[in-house]
Amino acid sequence: MRILLAEDDRIIADGLGRSLRQTGYAVDWAANGIDADNALAAGTYDLVILDLGLPKLSGLDVLKRLRSRKSNVPVLILTALDGTSDRVKGLDLGADDYMAKPFELPQLEARLRALTP
Repeated sequence: MRILLAEDDRIIADGLGRSLRQTGYAVDWAANGIDADNALAAGTYDLVILDLGLPKLSGLDVLKRLRSRKSNVPVLILTALDGTSDRVKGLDLGADDYMAKPFELPQLEARLRALTP
């Protein structure tokens, strides 16, 4: 399974990417919203892990653009924004799941399994 990890924090991206690769996932990393949007427009992914606080283009804008292209790829928002209104907005814009940082890796992995066949 191929995952796009859109995360601007290099430490989180490195650790999470390494853990997911050890579990058997292929992981591509985008450090900003423009790179994430370009990767999603050009490539095929089975799942997207999307931070909302991306530089250059917000995670919500990446999500809007993805859904405007009629893509049904599952999107898990993984962000420090954990208010109810943030969650509702992300889900209403087309995210399939929403997790707040900090997170437990086993729970994230379980949610990834639930989002993919």
